[in-house]
Amino acid sequence: MSDPSTTSANDATAPDVNTWNERIIAEFRANAGYVSWSSEEEWAASRPVPPWMPGFDEQGMPLILVHNIGAKSGRERINPLFFQPVDNGWAVFGTHGGSPRDPAWYRNLMANPRVTIEVGTETVSAVARLAQGEEREQIWAKEVALVPKFAEFEATAGRQVPVVVLERVDG
Repeated sequence: MSDPSTTSANDATAPDVNTWNERIIAEFRANAGYVSWSSEEEWAASRPVPPWMPGFDEQGMPLILVHNIGAKSGRERINPLFFQPVDNGWAVFGTHGGSPRDPAWYRNLMANPRVTIEVGTETVSAVARLAQGEEREQIWAKEVALVPKFAEFEATAGRQVPVVVLERVDG
């Protein structure tokens, strides 16, 4: 959902990404995978969790937590992400809020595709792969229909938003 590389150390008004993610992760774990909707004020302040959207109930937005290894640092990272269930896994979307750069978590997954996913109250192993061609287009079209803001992010970014499929690894 977030990428610390977009926050300048000199920008005193920028939200603390680590603190924000910690809050989201704690709320996710306390609410079996759901995070409450942001207020209008939080959304206006560039908080990564959106205001209420049609198709979801009042308990909030279901997210997944993706545990991954930093491509440069080698340290474990946890990223709360929007997802779409697909076949035997989940698709996640590297919108990076419309930035022209891919999010750090995307680079991490491409460099180190073995991940652990927290979904609801379950923790599973998965392998990340980039969706391409028709598969990517089908997943992306479904997501944009659900979250039209993602189409705006892609247009603003001037790049194709990567769609990553996290396939469950049994055993």
